[in-house]
Amino acid sequence: MSVARLRRAARETVSGLPREFWWLWTSTLVNRLGAFVATFMALYLTLDRGYSASYAGLVASLHGLGGVVSSLGGGVMADRLGRRPTLLIAQSATAASVALLGFMTNPAAIAAVAFLVGMASNASRPAVQAMMADIVRPEDRVRAFSLNYWAINLGFAVSSTAAGFIAEFSYLAGFLIEAGMTLACALVVFLKVPESRPAATDAAKGADDAVSLGTVLRDGRYMAVVGLSFLVALIFQQGSVGLPVAMGRAGFSPADYGLAIAVNGILIVALQIPVTRFIEHRDPRTLLVVSSLLAGYGFGLTAFAGSVGVFMVTVCVWTLAEIVNAPTQTGLVVRLSPVHGRGRYQGVYTLSWSLAALVAPLMSGAVIDRLGAQWLWGTCAVIGTVAGLGYGLLMRGLSQESPAAVSAPEEVSAPAADAEGVEAEMGTV
Repeated sequence: MSVARLRRAARETVSGLPREFWWLWTSTLVNRLGAFVATFMALYLTLDRGYSASYAGLVASLHGLGGVVSSLGGGVMADRLGRRPTLLIAQSATAASVALLGFMTNPAAIAAVAFLVGMASNASRPAVQAMMADIVRPEDRVRAFSLNYWAINLGFAVSSTAAGFIAEFSYLAGFLIEAGMTLACALVVFLKVPESRPAATDAAKGADDAVSLGTVLRDGRYMAVVGLSFLVALIFQQGSVGLPVAMGRAGFSPADYGLAIAVNGILIVALQIPVTRFIEHRDPRTLLVVSSLLAGYGFGLTAFAGSVGVFMVTVCVWTLAEIVNAPTQTGLVVRLSPVHGRGRYQGVYTLSWSLAALVAPLMSGAVIDRLGAQWLWGTCAVIGTVAGLGYGLLMRGLSQESPAAVSAPEEVSAPAADAEGVEAEMGTV
């Protein structure tokens, strides 16, 4: 493909989306540029503090438990209080708790504050996803979610590379930098991002009352998607909890891990836009099956890695799975969610990742301590196979349905912000 065609493809991918989306996108990018703690937390606890892999797994699991608690609460807040207030509260609390975590020295205090960090940081996720669904037209959402994921990984590529070097200088600096960047993210939301929750008409109020957490939990097809998302998330979590511990046990430095994991963000930044153009109108069933298998076997190949270069190759494999899975999965979740219950539905979906963040560290710590890292990577391959089979069976009927038919009611109820940039958007997808 020529440079001119690449430029045209990139321009068509980013053009025409509402202004509010781009401010939310900027907020996401700022947040991820400062996301140092998640990258080096396991190394901080095992190498700097001298704790075991099991303790590091416990702390990471408590962080995940906080996310479990706040995922549902954040979804309800997004529907009741609004998307913007939920974001401001969650981001301010995250900044304060991350800064506090950097000063903790007692093992119990570290664990307790890690729980608070997980609770605060995860509370914003349902609001972000619901807001994007509010302000972007149904036919453009895969593209919008892909661009948001691209911003996450652009920030991650920078922060993960910097985290290894910052950790060698001062772990405390990493905590404080992340707190400051999170405050900057909250400032962008406060100044530039308006509320996007659909107007509370009488019909909307009735719809909102009809959609409770119980409604979501009784939605069998949606909960099956959430369960499969949990399995895939369990695999991807190993990039931040199992991989750094395994590399540290094998004698690699924090900078080595930072360089290896940076490949993940760099590839997503380079490939997300062209891959999205290739997959956005393809069968989601096939995409989710293939991405699940790539994730499982990509991590499975880590069992054979003995150098930083080989670790980078394995990261390339499961990164391709992320590139395909992230926008496809998120688009499917929005497709199955009613307009006036988006916060709650997104909260339950976020719960799958929060539960994975709770279970994955316990699993990786216990397996590495007792059986060795090779068993962890073999387990990832098995889980990926199960998830792929699950998507193949679940979506046999769903993939034949028209997305436009499923999403049609949403266009009627979308807020006025959706109208901005629509004329420029017609025909870019």
